[in-house]
Amino acid sequence: MQISFQARKTEKIFNSARKLKKEYGVDRAKKIKLRMAVLRSAVNLAEVPEQKPDRRHRLKGDRKNQFAVDLVHPYRLIFKPIHPLPMLEGGKIDLSKITEIVILGVEDYHGD
Repeated sequence: MQISFQARKTEKIFNSARKLKKEYGVDRAKKIKLRMAVLRSAVNLAEVPEQKPDRRHRLKGDRKNQFAVDLVHPYRLIFKPIHPLPMLEGGKIDLSKITEIVILGVEDYHGD
């Protein structure tokens, strides 16, 4: 899957092991690296597991059309498709057509 970043600062942090540990701590940095490896190796979003430990899931409300994967609870790696969501009949998303995403950041959105 092709991955870009919404913010240049986030991209710089994610591309440096030292900066990643400094910004997020050792445990979260390790999980971020693991999740990014899964995202990079997937051909499309359908290949990112819905089960733990990755637990790819679609977000709701103000975060409609965004997705997340689990990090260290309660933090999530948030991203969205670059292009409009490809829809199937019946209103479901065709995850196999999502091949490009943009990383929005790492957050605990549960307090929103």
